[in-house]
Amino acid sequence: MLDLLNISPTGEAVLTLMVVGLMFVLFVREIYPTEVVAIGGVAILLFLGLLPYDDALSVLSNPAPWTIAAMFLVMGALVRTGALDAFTQLAESYSSRPRVAIAALMAFVVLASAIVANTPVVVVMIPVFVQLARKLGINASRLLIPLSYGAIMGGTLSLIGTSTNLLVDGVARAQGLAPFSIFEVTPIGLVVVAWGMLYLVVVGRWLLPERDSMADMLSDRSKMKFFTEAVVPPDSNLIGREVLDVQLFKREGVRLIDVVRGDQSLRRNLKEVVLQVGDIVVLRSQISELLSLQRTKSLKRVDQISAVETTTVEALIAPGCKMVGRALGSMRLRRRYGVYVLAVHRRNQNIGRQLDETIVRVGDTLLLEGAPEDIRRLSQEMEMVDVTQPTGRAYRREQAPIAIGALLAIVGLAAFGVAPIFLLTVLAVAVVLWTRCIDADEAFSFVEGRLLTMIFAMLAVGAALEHSGAVELIVNAVAPFLQGLPPFFVIWSIYLLTSILTELVSNNAVAVVVTPIAIGLAQVVGIDPRPLVVAVMVAASASFATPIGYQTNMMVYGPGGYKFTDFMKVGIPLNLSMGLLVSACIPFIWPL
Repeated sequence: MLDLLNISPTGEAVLTLMVVGLMFVLFVREIYPTEVVAIGGVAILLFLGLLPYDDALSVLSNPAPWTIAAMFLVMGALVRTGALDAFTQLAESYSSRPRVAIAALMAFVVLASAIVANTPVVVVMIPVFVQLARKLGINASRLLIPLSYGAIMGGTLSLIGTSTNLLVDGVARAQGLAPFSIFEVTPIGLVVVAWGMLYLVVVGRWLLPERDSMADMLSDRSKMKFFTEAVVPPDSNLIGREVLDVQLFKREGVRLIDVVRGDQSLRRNLKEVVLQVGDIVVLRSQISELLSLQRTKSLKRVDQISAVETTTVEALIAPGCKMVGRALGSMRLRRRYGVYVLAVHRRNQNIGRQLDETIVRVGDTLLLEGAPEDIRRLSQEMEMVDVTQPTGRAYRREQAPIAIGALLAIVGLAAFGVAPIFLLTVLAVAVVLWTRCIDADEAFSFVEGRLLTMIFAMLAVGAALEHSGAVELIVNAVAPFLQGLPPFFVIWSIYLLTSILTELVSNNAVAVVVTPIAIGLAQVVGIDPRPLVVAVMVAASASFATPIGYQTNMMVYGPGGYKFTDFMKVGIPLNLSMGLLVSACIPFIWPL
């Protein structure tokens, strides 16, 4: 394509940067999911010839994404055997000593995030922290941001703590740098953890917000406990009336949930519903109102057992949930499970209308109403996380030592340089599958296909930036400004660039794009590129200022009832202070 356009080498570099710039705009605008934008960008680069086909194929040989996938499988074995669930009991045993409970759980989160993917750790621990907050009589919003931050900090303690570290290592190796050992980044990770925890204890606790979650707000303003279904009989005076104008449904303690006509739910547009004979009206009411409904002639109870005691819970849409990408209406939750979705929380908006058209995304929080056993069945089949209580399901606990041993073998053998991490993770996966710590079908459901797709796509984008000369163009433009600067300012400039971009778009995408630039700058300026690569690693992970910068922030966003600005208020000072401290410490550990 480029041959037809007769574009100069500099023009190719500029055109590649324009494509990448467009991708970043789409990342921020969120018109499409990040992986869709990444694939679209790769397609454009391939079509224009900015990314040679052979270079795109070589991306598949990068071991970093495959290592990340293998670690997800090992993580699945830890969850399936109950190795992680055992720690949910810490909240119960220490709940009478709040400071000890919080300290113990935070220590576990940090340490666990150092050796397994931190996103599943947060998913497992959210119900524990919510339950602990209720026992302590405080809002969950006081604990969930520290939970996310602790997992992020813990991920910086080792090479396998976060996919970002593995990805940066893979890109750096492709650029000719020596591989990072599993604990090479631990010294700077300890600095990150120490300062982060000190900040949360001394400063952050005064900035953490008091927010009510959706379930708390609903329970505060009503005491409605039951669902009931009532049919409109032939002699009812409600026939021909608009359902929202019926005074019977406006009583204190009564809430109209749905009108079912035949096999069709009319909940989507109740404003236009005119009641007909045989319509089934679904109400949510207190027991006193439920008894009074039995005496009205306008409605007839469907049967004597149609009143079912219900509960209101918040369910988190975690990576791997079978609802992701599907419209709520298409899943027919009322008919299949007897469960209603009352609202959806996404970022700083509560979605209460047009729920049927809402496409479920990772990080959404659903407010569900239904019988406890029905909600439990829905959560298990769809693989959601009930954030109102710890999930204590009995897994294959007898195999837990095998899963734990497999993980420790990866860490220990990699630390002594016995074999590459990718080889060790593949062997560990084989062990947990052969010993039936987890079944194959379930194991592969833990692999985040969307994340891996985005990683491979962004690696291809990185290859296009390198091939087209875009990296060299950026390096030559920036290098004169860095010449002669003290090491602190050189590192801090890279850290600041990475940190700002990470708060706006996917941290993995930023890591892939910035790492070659950092290496190129170091080579032009005449310094060791390793310290700059470490700065990219930390900055791409240490994302505290927005909920969109890191997936664990998105995980706690809904359950905590947070506003977007809550993360800014707590996270911006932490981001700035962390960047200055890390930039000052890196030259002492990796001299320039």
